[in-house]
Amino acid sequence: MTDADPWDDLRAYTAARLALGRSGASMPTGELLRFGFAHAQARDAVHAALDADALAQALADDGLASVPVHSAAPDRAAYLLRPDLGRRLDDASVQSLRAAAGPSPVAGCDLLLVVGDGLSSLAVERNARALIAALRTHAPADWRLGPVVIARQARVALADEAGALLGAQLVAMLIGERPGLSSPDSLGLYLTWRPAVGRHDAERNCISNIRPEGLDPETAARRFWWLAREAKRLQLTGVQLKDRSDDAAIAAPPASPSLPA
Repeated sequence: MTDADPWDDLRAYTAARLALGRSGASMPTGELLRFGFAHAQARDAVHAALDADALAQALADDGLASVPVHSAAPDRAAYLLRPDLGRRLDDASVQSLRAAAGPSPVAGCDLLLVVGDGLSSLAVERNARALIAALRTHAPADWRLGPVVIARQARVALADEAGALLGAQLVAMLIGERPGLSSPDSLGLYLTWRPAVGRHDAERNCISNIRPEGLDPETAARRFWWLAREAKRLQLTGVQLKDRSDDAAIAAPPASPSLPA
């Protein structure tokens, strides 16, 4: 009969690797295999391509228009080696967004949602649609939302250029975060006031680890809209906008806004 492991109760509350034990001078075989599997999942999440067409169709089924774009990184290898290329749109995408904006981008939307593959297309595949649905549910009725921009080979700052081209007051980048060994599918949400090329990370607010095992989409959406309303009131985001959503009673708005079909 095997003795009960006293760490089992704690392991039920976390995916972290606790008290792995040893077999002689090495890790137990089971733990070594689990580590290798988690590492392979993380590696696959980084390299897997985003199925942008499937995401666009899913959003269309939900009644949302989308615009596909691509960063200046031509492929995944360039994206990983040249982060700067992932922060800018390629020429074709710039022209596409200019055409979508029409002649008066200054009269653009209050909020633009950009979905980028980032470092985990798996995170986008599993969580982006549910998060967008939650964001729509809690959106103020008087906010104008632009079409969803779906970006491949994207870094966070790519949303700045997209938001500027479409005349958005605020841009939110939903992006796959760098995978961890227990979280290959974590989605991040970055909010930036007055997006423009050259914005830096201190000018953004981030909501991280959005996934069923982390921050659920409903809670993330409520937190996001608290930040978005405050950003619009104060006309800023970043280090000067402190997230006090946990201290506030966040009431759901009476209705969702109309979105472009």
